[in-house]
Amino acid sequence: QVQLVESGGGLVQAGGSLRLDCAASGRTFSRNVMGWFRQAPGKERELVAAIGLNSAFTYYADSVKGRFAISRDNAKNTVHLQMNSLGPEDTAVYYCAAKNVRGSVYDLRDDQYDYWGQGTQVTVSS
Repeated sequence: QVQLVESGGGLVQAGGSLRLDCAASGRTFSRNVMGWFRQAPGKERELVAAIGLNSAFTYYADSVKGRFAISRDNAKNTVHLQMNSLGPEDTAVYYCAAKNVRGSVYDLRDDQYDYWGQGTQVTVSS
């Protein structure tokens, strides 16, 4: 059974940082694109960042460029999201996701991902 388990969410003040971790089990995703989505109340789920199999290919939403960094450790089957300079607009539930096929970091829709974590809440206070 494939599982993606996120950790690292929480409450932080504006300007602060958080690191989200996602551990995959049940299969290896070392050759597959993995990503982080977020969904704020009343808004659609959006792709925040994605990373390709060799980490040379990454995608960032315009709203997080220069502030967030995605990384992966294929040996540990994990993916991480370092979030800096957080603002209230970053408040959302963050989801780790993985594709069943290699895919592209430019696959932006959530229906293009096959496996999902349960989500972790990130709240940024002003």
